[in-house]
Amino acid sequence: MRKIAFLRSVRIQRADPYIQQAVRGLAADGIEAGLFHTSGTVGDEDFPGHRERLDRSVTPRELADAVAAWGADAAVSISLPCENALRDAAAKTFLDAAGIPTVMTPLAATMLLVDKWETKQLCKRAGLSVPEGFRVDSDLLAGRGLPVPGYRDALRAQAGRIGYPLMSKPVWDSTSMGIRTLRSPADLDDYLDVHRAPVPAPPGAVSPSVSPSVSPSVSQAVSAVVEEVVEGDLCSVDIVGHPGSYQVLPLCWTGRAGAEPVFTFADLRWCGPREEADAAFADVARTLKVFCGSLGVHGSVNVDMVYTGGRFVILEINPRVGGATTLSCAASDTNTFATLARMARGLPLSGATAQRVGWAVEFLAGDGIPPAVVVELRRRVRVVTAHELVIDGTSHGDIVVITLAEGEEERTVKALTELHEATGFPAADVMAKITSLLNR
Repeated sequence: MRKIAFLRSVRIQRADPYIQQAVRGLAADGIEAGLFHTSGTVGDEDFPGHRERLDRSVTPRELADAVAAWGADAAVSISLPCENALRDAAAKTFLDAAGIPTVMTPLAATMLLVDKWETKQLCKRAGLSVPEGFRVDSDLLAGRGLPVPGYRDALRAQAGRIGYPLMSKPVWDSTSMGIRTLRSPADLDDYLDVHRAPVPAPPGAVSPSVSPSVSPSVSQAVSAVVEEVVEGDLCSVDIVGHPGSYQVLPLCWTGRAGAEPVFTFADLRWCGPREEADAAFADVARTLKVFCGSLGVHGSVNVDMVYTGGRFVILEINPRVGGATTLSCAASDTNTFATLARMARGLPLSGATAQRVGWAVEFLAGDGIPPAVVVELRRRVRVVTAHELVIDGTSHGDIVVITLAEGEEERTVKALTELHEATGFPAADVMAKITSLLNR
């Protein structure tokens, strides 16, 4: 094998430093890596190999043709969010047919997993806990196609049976976009009214996946899942591998779940010791591995959950790498991107749970960290990555991931406190959260 292509739809910096380590490992074995990406600017320090920028509207066929023209022997999808994973799954059908095996879950399974309602049904049949809910079909409400006069009342009855508050989220979307809380029957009626006729987007409107502030009439006129609100601790886990050999990475904790939707990166995100939850997750992990095998998952999936009352409730299973992949890699001293590259090469995987070896903590750092502060931060603690977080072209400031071993909590808090007192970084609210986490 001479060349492996990586398919990417968001800035490669979000994969720092693990994609660079994987690419250098391939180069050491005489294999050239190529990046086929549709977002961001990439330099040698970001991806030390062949780089090809494609238009964001590239079709699966065009993507496959570009990879084939480069002469790839295999390909790996590392795209997100889910609409881009679907693009790569469709490209996989063309690449596989051209003799370029592609590490990506097959298209049929990917189409099930990007559909939140279909995923909910699959999870229930597998014995996994999910929020109770129902599907809202925008075509039926708008009178497009078969007239169903009782449909609206049927949805009201379903909502009354489950009880309020409820949460609505688009059947297709991710990164917490397009979510709306329905606190009463009146809220539900207002929500359903949006679907009664096609609602054109106003001139210049952006996609709901770009900003949570998009006009509700634009973001809600889509089919949705309406479900009970489950309150608890948000967490996620990545599972990497293929049928017969899956590796479950450590749990990552990403905030609180409740009636109010929150930005994915709004809270402290971390991976670390939590004995009761880790023990409770063991059975869920085994069930998820069977679930992945039954669907033929080939590559990486990311599972979003709520931990509440000693149990895990599945919110989504995304057929792609996760937004917390860097955290799970840092805390377990593994490299998901290197694992995916091994799969592309046909090499065996461990197939075991990746054991956590310490803490990894991630936090937003505002509008850019001065270079001198970054240098000082790296001097005081172990920094995995520090880079700008850009989502759909919008900057959310810098994001930082640090690691520490168990037993280093007090020293780390002291080091960060001294840095805060000298520079104002990390911000006081972030510093308070880190102190509370590591001192508990």
